[in-house]
Amino acid sequence: MSQIGVIMGSDSDYQVMEEALEVLQQFEVQFEVIISSAQRTLKRTVDWVKGFETQGGMLIIAAAGLAAHLPGIVAGTTKLPVIGVPMSSGAMEGIDALYSIVQMPSGIPVATVGIGAARNAALLAVQILAIQDQALSIKVNDYRAQMLKEIEEKDEALQKQLS
Repeated sequence: MSQIGVIMGSDSDYQVMEEALEVLQQFEVQFEVIISSAQRTLKRTVDWVKGFETQGGMLIIAAAGLAAHLPGIVAGTTKLPVIGVPMSSGAMEGIDALYSIVQMPSGIPVATVGIGAARNAALLAVQILAIQDQALSIKVNDYRAQMLKEIEEKDEALQKQLS
């Protein structure tokens, strides 16, 4: 059973969203991925969201560019938490997608990460799941400890270089 669903509006989003999938694999979180458009394949999108929820999915990451309706359509279709990833595309380079996702109407929230921040979307999803999963919580703590260690090592190397 997949815990996290990842949906993107176009195959062109995959290159960015691959980072999210790598994070989910690193934390050994079960996921499924689908390409489906809010505008071009609305029924398919809604059917997938409802099926994912019915099968016990816990959270959805939705990536979209331009007008970015996909995260909102997903959020309006399910009670599951949705994390939106605005994609850099078009003349506005993702600003339009960011505004579209972050400015959801009252009552239908979508958590939103930065433009193209698929890695952060996956990390946020993992942290949400870790609230009720002790083993996953330990992995998140280990990940954070490793980041701290890497920063300290980089600082130590810089201090040696400067002295």
